[in-house]
Amino acid sequence: MKKLIWVGSSQKDLKNFPRPIQHAMGYALFNAQIGKMHQHAKTLSGMGSAKIQEIRENDKSGTYRVIYTMEFGEFIFILHAFQKKSKSGIATPKQEIELLGNRFKEAKALYKSLMEKKI
Repeated sequence: MKKLIWVGSSQKDLKNFPRPIQHAMGYALFNAQIGKMHQHAKTLSGMGSAKIQEIRENDKSGTYRVIYTMEFGEFIFILHAFQKKSKSGIATPKQEIELLGNRFKEAKALYKSLMEKKI
């Protein structure tokens, strides 16, 4: 099973979601850990990598997203968790994409550090 690594405030942000959304996201992440793709997960477009996935869940309070990457061997890096509040349709807001880019760079550095410790 792949190990989850939380980047930035992603774990804290997920814990602020409504409880049913937290459970749904947790189950979807578990599926990723065991090599399956949950029905609410899909490849995030616009990030240049098929290994960046997003999970979408909805409830009466809105749409919630968790974005993660499986690009780093036996690890899944959770890059971001947020409630979508954009008025621009289903597109991920530009500020969220910028944050994801920064967190992806942070994940790369964390992965490199983890690999150096294994040597």
